[in-house]
Amino acid sequence: MTAWRSYIIASRHLLEALDNDLDGHDLSMPDYEILAQLSDAPERRLRMSELAEITLLSRSRLSHRMKVMEKAGWVKREACPSDKRGFFAVMTPKGWKAIVAAAPDHVASVRSRFVDHLSTQEQVVLAGIFSRIEESFRSEVIKE
Repeated sequence: MTAWRSYIIASRHLLEALDNDLDGHDLSMPDYEILAQLSDAPERRLRMSELAEITLLSRSRLSHRMKVMEKAGWVKREACPSDKRGFFAVMTPKGWKAIVAAAPDHVASVRSRFVDHLSTQEQVVLAGIFSRIEESFRSEVIKE
């Protein structure tokens, strides 16, 4: 229970601090994650369903974030020509500028608030632990 409680408290503090550290860029952590995923995608575009899966957001939550982000000019939605019900999330040039501006501060925040507190060996151990946990969730989804 000590490990579990420590994880919950630390992870909540960490996510809140990372979110607060993006305030100067007018981005939230979900906004940053969406932009980061789009910035890595071919042509900076992903199917909405794929983006929801990658970012671990429900489709309705992603749709809400997209409305906010469209209003800010960071993303736009485009209809999928091969699937009349599907849409792409597409990063705009303004979205690219936002992620480029925020990334150095976000990386520095992750480093100072998380990475710098762990030895290289501890990072490897944590990566292994969380990979196993993530894989167990993927296995559950496959069974469903």
